[in-house]
Amino acid sequence: MDLQLNGKTALVTGSTAGIGLAIAQALAKEGAAVIVNGRTEERVRAAMKTSGAAHGIAADLATEAGAQKLIAEFGQVDILVNNLGIFEPKPFAEITDDDWRRFFEVNVLSGVRLSRHYIGAMKERNWGRIVFISSESALQIPPEMIHYGMTKTAQLAISRGLAETTAGTGVTVNAVLPGPTASEGVTEFVQQLAKGQGTDVAAVEREFFRDVRPSSLIKRFATPAEVAALVAFVCSPLAAAINGAALRVDGGVVRSIA
Repeated sequence: MDLQLNGKTALVTGSTAGIGLAIAQALAKEGAAVIVNGRTEERVRAAMKTSGAAHGIAADLATEAGAQKLIAEFGQVDILVNNLGIFEPKPFAEITDDDWRRFFEVNVLSGVRLSRHYIGAMKERNWGRIVFISSESALQIPPEMIHYGMTKTAQLAISRGLAETTAGTGVTVNAVLPGPTASEGVTEFVQQLAKGQGTDVAAVEREFFRDVRPSSLIKRFATPAEVAALVAFVCSPLAAAINGAALRVDGGVVRSIA
């Protein structure tokens, strides 16, 4: 399927690995001029080579200074994918004020700052796409990382509210909700668990979906490419009628049909 992305410029934040890198690859393959982003020049250069991205920028988008650095270099884009995010299992009683602030800065404000800048020009041109990469954890808050779940729910509120401001234009704002996905961080975490338990990764994966996410219908981690395929479609002109939506690619983890 031709997603008609030739000539479009797409910025994917946090795109040096995992879901972000897969999204960059998918958009570049469809002809978009992709900008990849990470915190270090080395990671950005590697991501450009792997993804086929046209541009790259090292900037810490969890900070206002990092956002301004990026905006100064790339003042206009057609597509913004707010993928940057962190997660960390931690008992609620041990989540400090600094933890709450850090998660909000990285997972929420990074997308807010960039969306605030880019959406005005998108409306003027009467075309644009903004996508927030949320999570099934926005709907089923994980008790082992409540601070993470909070930020993912916040992204749903922001994306829907921002979509309301695009009524009657060719701009859309949506959220995509992956389920458990074999991203770089998840893969490393599972490998560490397997090593600590003296077992293999496959056994840890089976145990996870038996005990932690038993509602999963696919009973495995999704691949980043499977998530990226949905994101690429949502970013395309073919998805013009999808606006203000929360689209799940969660392997059936969320049981609600709403």
